[in-house]
Amino acid sequence: MSFDEIIDRRGTHCVKWDMMETLYGVSPDEGIAMWVADMEFRPPACVQDALQAVADHGVYGYFGDDRAYLEAICWWMEHRHGWRVDPAAIFTTHGLVNGTAMCVDAFTKPGDGVVLFTPVYHAFARVIRAAGREVVECEMPVVDGQYTLDFDAWDAQMKGHESMLVLCSPHNPGGRVWTRAELEGIAAFAKRHDLILVSDEIHHDLILPGQAHIPMALIDGIAERLVMMTAATKTFNIAGAHVGNVIIHDPALRAKFATRMAAMGLSPNSFGLYMVTAAYSPEGAAWVDQVRAYIAENARIFDEGINAIPGLRSMALQSTYLAWVDFSGTGMSRAEFTARVEKGAKIAVNYGPSFGLGGDSYLRFNIAAPRSVIVDAVARMQAAFGDLQ
Repeated sequence: MSFDEIIDRRGTHCVKWDMMETLYGVSPDEGIAMWVADMEFRPPACVQDALQAVADHGVYGYFGDDRAYLEAICWWMEHRHGWRVDPAAIFTTHGLVNGTAMCVDAFTKPGDGVVLFTPVYHAFARVIRAAGREVVECEMPVVDGQYTLDFDAWDAQMKGHESMLVLCSPHNPGGRVWTRAELEGIAAFAKRHDLILVSDEIHHDLILPGQAHIPMALIDGIAERLVMMTAATKTFNIAGAHVGNVIIHDPALRAKFATRMAAMGLSPNSFGLYMVTAAYSPEGAAWVDQVRAYIAENARIFDEGINAIPGLRSMALQSTYLAWVDFSGTGMSRAEFTARVEKGAKIAVNYGPSFGLGGDSYLRFNIAAPRSVIVDAVARMQAAFGDLQ
């Protein structure tokens, strides 16, 4: 397939394009949607073929016998990540925002603190606060242009009411792939403060060349407090399927989570199960390798163009397709640099403060789009900030 194809998503109930004028004042006819974290690419043919077979059959009843689905997940995790998963440990949720909310519900109580290393994916804080828990923000320092972990500062910050840590691995929005030593440090931090560790690894397949993702499940001594979250949705651009996996190998944690799932009456959407089963395959793997290479070149072009603008700095990506751009070097207020992006460049992006402490001077750009769109976005940005050059 060609990732260069421009696919018009306007008027298709696409939140990214059909809501951007309402939310950002950027017209979909003139602007570029670079905010919502989905790709502008079709999924691999195997996914399309699976859905077509369902449509051709024409009966959309209740789904049963999920053995092939569970086997596909286990095959993928072992072959792509070196991680052997017990199929009995897999719970399917309505995506990983729902998975996060279910973990907060199952493993914490109202008033508890839930720790986030910020800036981090904005939906975490949203569901934590909505559940009546306290968001405990541990701000990550930037060292040599990358986010790092400051356990000494965070140890001092803990008050004792914290019961959970939600980790983003790889990191969104900074694109960091955590090293084994860093993951061991995170595990030790969770143990020191008796925290359930929820590791959201939704971007784990979208690793750029030269990097290697290590599942938290492969870190020793953490299994009794570990909840893994994975999904095919980011990997294959099927987020509308709202299907994700919460994987729990510890029997006690698993039983507690199963009880809450049963109490909520949750069961997965059959279309998502068909799509994931098809995607987690050799054909799907080949597509992922192609899209990773394409995104890597997009990142090179975007970073080179953005970093040529005085005062702007795009954090070097190790994973994901989400560029995190720092505008602090411009000396502009947040309102001014944001207006230049939205009104000058006509690009809709995510606002940095929504990601928590440390995000004030940043905007997040989605670069999973045809190459021509990335080139256009860079040109628009250079024009919008042309007086700085």
